[in-house]
Order: sequence, then C-alpha cells, then structure tokens
Amino acid sequence: MKKGIHPENYRMVVFKDMSNEDVFITRSTVDTKETIEVDGVEYPLVKLEISRTSHPFYTGKSKLVDTAGRIDKFKNKYSKFSK
Repeated sequence: MKKGIHPENYRMVVFKDMSNEDVFITRSTVDTKETIEVDGVEYPLVKLEISRTSHPFYTGKSKLVDTAGRIDKFKNKYSKFSK
C-alpha cells in the first residue's frame, strides 16, 4: 500500500438505522456532529435510512412502495400500445 494516502483518524462510531432503531458500533473516519450514548459511553452518531437489518436482500422481505399511483400512471400512459 502507498504511504500517506490512507486516513489516520479512525475511531469508534455508532451507525443507527432510523427505520427500525437498530444500532451498531464500528470503526470509521466519517465526520458527524451528532452524538449518542451507548452503554454509558458517548459516540459520534451516523443516521442511516437502510441497513443490513432493514434491507430486503438481507431480511428476505420485500415491500412494494407505490407513491402517488406511479404504477397506475405508467399503465394509463402506455395502455394505448397494448393490443
């Protein structure tokens, strides 16, 4: 590996999945202003929208999200091409 190109400021950081409140601690160099206390110790906090505990690939559960009828709009737009 080349010297001097890798970050030196690794520290313990909490990543929190906001969809199911799961937290895990790992080493990271991510920059954050928020903190959280876990087991009496304060750590920097990174909020995630999706993680291994909520992603359909890992959980085996898929969700169909149809916001504002996007599927219906698509079907109506292209219905003239069907036979």
